Amino acid sequence: MEILFVASVSVIAPDPVESRRLYVDALGLPLERLEGEYFASEHIGGSKHFGVWPLTEAAQACFGTPAWPADRPVPQASIEFELADPAAVADGAAELEAAGHRLLHGARTEPWGQTVARLQSPEGLVVGLSFAPWLH
Repeated sequence: MEILFVASVSVIAPDPVESRRLYVDALGLPLERLEGEYFASEHIGGSKHFGVWPLTEAAQACFGTPAWPADRPVPQASIEFELADPAAVADGAAELEAAGHRLLHGARTEPWGQTVARLQSPEGLVVGLSFAPWLH
C-alpha cells in the first residue's frame, strides 16, 4: 500500500457546539458547515482537510446508526490516509484485513464522491484509507 499524504484530520465531537466554540470562536479556524453538523476547512495551511465531526455522524458513517457501539472505545479523532484511486482503497482494506485488522467497514464510495474504508486503531482513533478526487 502506498500512502500519498494525510488527507484529513478531524476531531470527533460528542458536543459539536462546544468543540466549534474552541476551533472557530477561540482559535479562529475558518471552518464552514459542510453537511449536517459537520464543520470543516480545506483552507488551513499544512492541512488538506480539518474538521469537527459530530460523534453521531461518525457513528452513522461507520455503523449506519447515530449511536456509537458500547463495545467500542469512543473515538476522539479520525485521520485519513490518501491513496491513488478507489481500487487502491479496496486493495489497502484487503491488505489490512489480511494482516488481522478488523475494519469498521470496507471500501465504499460515499455520496460526496470519496471512496473510504475505515478501522479503529488500538488507541481508539478512526483510521481511514481514502481516495478523495478533489484532492488530486
